[in-house]
Amino acid sequence: MKKITLIISGLLLISLGFAQTETIRMMHYNLLYYTEQGASGCNSSTNNLNNKDAALRTIIDYVMPDVLVVNEIGSNVSYADRIVNNVLNANGRQGYQHGPLTNYSGGSIANMLFYNSAKLAFHSHFYLTTVNRDINGYKMYYKTPNLVHGDTVFTTFILMHLKAGTGSDNEQKRYSQVVRLMNYLESTGLYGNICLSGDFNIYGASEDAYQHLIHYSNSLYKFYDPIDVEGEWNNSYSYRQVHTQSTHSDDNGCAAPGGLDDRFDFILVSSPVYYGSRKVSYVDGSYTALGNDGNHFNKSINYSTNQAVPSSIADALYNMSDHLPVIMDLAIDVSPVSVSAPSIADFEVYVVNPVKDQLQVSILPSNEENMLIELYSLEGKLLMSKQQRVYQDGARVAFDFPYSSGFYILKITDSHNACVIKKLVK
Repeated sequence: MKKITLIISGLLLISLGFAQTETIRMMHYNLLYYTEQGASGCNSSTNNLNNKDAALRTIIDYVMPDVLVVNEIGSNVSYADRIVNNVLNANGRQGYQHGPLTNYSGGSIANMLFYNSAKLAFHSHFYLTTVNRDINGYKMYYKTPNLVHGDTVFTTFILMHLKAGTGSDNEQKRYSQVVRLMNYLESTGLYGNICLSGDFNIYGASEDAYQHLIHYSNSLYKFYDPIDVEGEWNNSYSYRQVHTQSTHSDDNGCAAPGGLDDRFDFILVSSPVYYGSRKVSYVDGSYTALGNDGNHFNKSINYSTNQAVPSSIADALYNMSDHLPVIMDLAIDVSPVSVSAPSIADFEVYVVNPVKDQLQVSILPSNEENMLIELYSLEGKLLMSKQQRVYQDGARVAFDFPYSSGFYILKITDSHNACVIKKLVK
């Protein structure tokens, strides 16, 4: 019988009182060549930046996002500065900033994150090169009331703009971009509160790129669609209420014509956000494609009466881009944390299977609890995550432990965000 020895017992922390939550609003938007060097046909007449600024100001006034993540902004940082100065910090608003811009894949357009610095602060950034555009990740933290004591909540916002076009070649390129991202997440152990957004250019859920995100083989890293609408969206009346492109039925030489008939724009969330296990959770019912009232299938967004938004907003959406923005609210648990009496009395950890290593965790709580059990490498890479209902008479939870000799970290968190951390040596 092999044995894993318990050598350090961590500090137990619990939240006092009821959960205190605050909300941030996230908006994803494809800005349609917010650059003076756009695609053929997108020029100062058909895609004038001054006109786009005015339209975007109107939309921002209406939505008031705390996080704005965009595709198709010019790959020179001056365009991000222009949006901060001319759009976000305007009409009485102030304090908006943007993250780093990259363009290592080479191209005239890029991704960008803008944020309300009164609520959020930038922590770090990563990028991945792909066949045509970078993938960008921005790790942000919330300015909680307890930030002065070092207590905060982190969320990573990842942006993608996948290859456009129909046909197997373009589908394969989209798939390769998604594989690049998922390999990175798993190899680096980037797990936690993650929101993945972008213009995916996917025509239906059967595409390999979408399946690789939603049904990823390692369930720790797969993403969830907050509205859970999986189907063949392209030109389908049945999915008219989730379409995000095009806002134009007409052809002005720049915007794609045809009216609303594609779901190209998405916000997906990681398991902790979907289930709210790490102080950030999707607010049910908040996900929407702004301006899509379900009555504009194959029509321009401002055709006749729009039941979802005022006419001024429908006009602004038409003038700004051929995509609709997607909006979602996140609830942030800002409950204070303090040392208190333990709610998890004690537990033992040992390996009992002599053939195939197995870790058995015995948990004896003081009350019936929902427990989150996580195993990390000493470098901080998440190796395992398991939700477990534990009753007052305790529970023994077993899972495979096929890891080599070394040090590991076991973390058990209860429904009050109390946690026990144990350092293990095998």
